[in-house]
Amino acid sequence: QVQLVESGGGLVQAGGSLRLSCAASGRTFSRSAMGWFRQAPGKEREFVAAILWTGSTYYADAVKGRFTISRDNAKSTVYLQMNSLKPEDTAVYFCAADNAMYGSSYMAMDWWGKGTLVTVSS
Repeated sequence: QVQLVESGGGLVQAGGSLRLSCAASGRTFSRSAMGWFRQAPGKEREFVAAILWTGSTYYADAVKGRFTISRDNAKSTVYLQMNSLKPEDTAVYFCAADNAMYGSSYMAMDWWGKGTLVTVSS
């Protein structure tokens, strides 16, 4: 059974940092795209960042320069380092993975975690 389990969320002041982790189990995603999405209260889920099996990374404009996505295939874990956090970054952050291998797309993910809440106070 495939599982994606996020951790690392919490309450932080504006300007602070958090690192989210997503541990995958049940299959390997080392050759698949993985990413982070978020959903703020009253809003639709939106793309945050993704990393392909090649190591190429992609970011939403709202987080570019502040967030960094990385992966450790040996640990089946993907990370999201979030710096210079703003109140508008407050959301539930979801880890996601693509079922396809060697793909170049990252918006249509197949596997999802349950999310971790990040709250940024002003």
